[in-house]
Order: sequence, then structure tokens, then C-alpha cells
Amino acid sequence: MSPNGQSQPLPRLINPPGAAVAVASFPLDDGEWFASHQHPAHQLAWAPHGVLAVRASGRTWVLPSTVALWIPAGTPHSTGATSAALLRSLYFWPDRCPLTWDEPQVVPVSGLLRELITYLAQAPEALPAEPRQRAEDVVLDLLRPVSVTTVRAPLPADPRARRIAEALRADPSDGRTLAEWGAVVGASARTLARAFVTGTGMTYGQWRTQLRLQAAMPMLAAGATVSAVARRVGYGSPSAFVAAFRRGVGVPPGTYFAPADR
Repeated sequence: MSPNGQSQPLPRLINPPGAAVAVASFPLDDGEWFASHQHPAHQLAWAPHGVLAVRASGRTWVLPSTVALWIPAGTPHSTGATSAALLRSLYFWPDRCPLTWDEPQVVPVSGLLRELITYLAQAPEALPAEPRQRAEDVVLDLLRPVSVTTVRAPLPADPRARRIAEALRADPSDGRTLAEWGAVVGASARTLARAFVTGTGMTYGQWRTQLRLQAAMPMLAAGATVSAVARRVGYGSPSAFVAAFRRGVGVPPGTYFAPADR
């Protein structure tokens, strides 16, 4: 169900008899989300066009076309789009899948994997059973997790700290200190610092960095330059932003958003 309460379009589902992998494809509008749900099959969520986001296990993944997310069977999750996207999901039946990952995993989408997913999305009459099975086997061989960290910036419960957090969500480049924010919301810097640690598990500085990275990812995925994104989220130089991205995500933006030609 979409956020406005209207039914989303039914996916185009390719699930031939005897296949180990089913493929579903359908468009998502910018900002459109599925409510939390789960599947009896493992899912590989990927967008050949646009940018997906997936929320699961208290985390949020932003997924350009260069990466996909493996979601184990039975994992509650919600999927949406941070820009208009084509969601293409592969579903792997657990009794025929050798992969045993029990947590969501980011998987790089190489040029070969991209072509194989498109190949499997053909109508059953266009792809006989034996070639389909061979393609399914190669897809499984190509699924290798990459070590990246999800970016999270939860809102604190304290109403004064939450007011600051919401203002920074609207403008991540705002560089005011907690003392300066305290004059706005009527609390001391020490009180606000405690509220951020208690409410988010992070110091104010750590939380603001996470928020800035979270805001940057959809812009980078949409093709904005590192220099432009760095300015928009409050970094004084591209190198400072790249360093923060590497520390926060585990790889530099040039790697995470690299063209899928591996």
C-alpha cells in the first residue's frame, strides 16, 4: 500500500514452474513506500533505474543501481524509492538456495549480474527451462556481500533535542553548536548533549555526521558531484566529506556509487 492509501500497481512476476528464482518488476514513484512486510523467500532488492531505500532490522540502506540488498526470508522490511525507480526483486526459494545469510547483506551488482537479472526477467516462453537454470546458478555464484555500514540518524525523544534534529534534517549544512542551539530551544548545551546520547546512542557530533551522510546518499546516487554534495550537507571541502563518508560507510563514495561494470 502506498503512503497515500492507494493500492500500488501489481508487479510483473516471472515465476515459471520448476524455477528456483522468481523475478518481480514494477515502478515506484519518488517517496513511495511499501508498508512493513516479509516474504517466505529470500529477496534480492535492486533498482536498474532510480534509487531504492530499504528499512529493516532498525537500519536503512540507500541503494543506487550499483548495489542490491539481500533480505533473508522472514525478515520484516519496508521498501521505497528516494527517486522514481524500477524495483526489480529476485526471490530465491530457501529449499533450493545454498546461501544461508541470516542478516541483510549489501551485494555489488556487476555488469554481468545486471545482464543476468534482465535475462531472467524475460517471459517464460522466451527462456526455456535449461538455460534459465544455468543463469540462476551463475546468479548465485555472483552474489558476494560487500562490507559496508548502514547510516542511521534516529530522532531523539527529548522534545528540545528533537526540535534541533528536525531542523538539521531540513538543513543538514546548519553548523550551529549545541550552545547556539540551546539559545533557540531553551536548554543548556550539557542538557542537550545528554539528550542526544540518551535518545540516539550517539554524541551530537556523531549524530550530525550520520545525518549528513544520510542526506548525501540520495544526492550522490542521483549523480550529483562530490563537491556539490559536500557543500549542501555542510562540509568545508570535498576531501573532508570523502573522509567522513569512508569512516561512516566503510568505503569512499567513488566505490559505493561506482558504475556497475565489474
